[in-house]
Amino acid sequence: MTYTDKHIIETYSWLLESLNLESKAELIESLSKSLKNEKRNTETKFYQSFGAFASEKTAEEIIADLKSSRKFRKKEIKL
Repeated sequence: MTYTDKHIIETYSWLLESLNLESKAELIESLSKSLKNEKRNTETKFYQSFGAFASEKTAEEIIADLKSSRKFRKKEIKL
């Protein structure tokens, strides 16, 4: 854990000390749910990324387009 992370945690802890027990329990429950959702969201986003690039062109046509769009310029380098 970095120094910054520790500082943020200490700051939030200080702010949350004034909450009543019910609010703290609700906050803990909410944080626990967010941890569970974070893992699911990461996996979901990963699997949703498949097929994100949609094109009617074949792979060979896409490669040809990329190669044809390249622009080179000759520049002399004086040594």
